[in-house]
Amino acid sequence: MRAGALRRVVQIQRLAYAQDANGEPMESWLTWKSVYAHVSPMRGQTYLQGQSQEASVDTRIRIRYQDGIDQETMRVQHGRDIYKIESVIVIDERREMIELMCRKQV
Repeated sequence: MRAGALRRVVQIQRLAYAQDANGEPMESWLTWKSVYAHVSPMRGQTYLQGQSQEASVDTRIRIRYQDGIDQETMRVQHGRDIYKIESVIVIDERREMIELMCRKQV
């Protein structure tokens, strides 16, 4: 994919735990990296097989290769939209691009 197609800025966020004023544990999302991306909504529903369950995916986010993206503890923010990462797909053996198969959270 040409660099010109990566024209949206997204934030890859990591789940972090902290304590509130009362000492209670609370979850918060911290920006891990801001990267350029190609965000493309998918038509219909695409189902991915994974870990004995089917996940509905509605958005494909393509970015340059980033080492360390974890679908269990990370998500993507694009503007006001938040996306749960369902699958991380390395496009080719040269590790130039990654596709994040995501589901938009409401």
